[in-house]
Amino acid sequence: MQAFWRYVRIQAMMFVFGIVGPIFLVIYFAVQPDPTVKWMYWWGLFITAGDILLALWIFTGTQDQTDRYDVRRRLELASRLARNRSE
Repeated sequence: MQAFWRYVRIQAMMFVFGIVGPIFLVIYFAVQPDPTVKWMYWWGLFITAGDILLALWIFTGTQDQTDRYDVRRRLELASRLARNRSE
């Protein structure tokens, strides 16, 4: 569950920084069908998809670091517990 919330935070950050894509999509669907705003649909779709893919890429990079950190932390805790038991 912790990984899910980390992904949600990264995705929210990406939407804040890349709010242009969703705004283009909202404007495209809010206005009457007009061929002059068709570009907003494609650019909004491209920017939004890019934001999501970038957030997933960042998430997988932090997941690897967190897993290594968790393993190291658990090994240190196990060695401390072993030292305390031997004393």
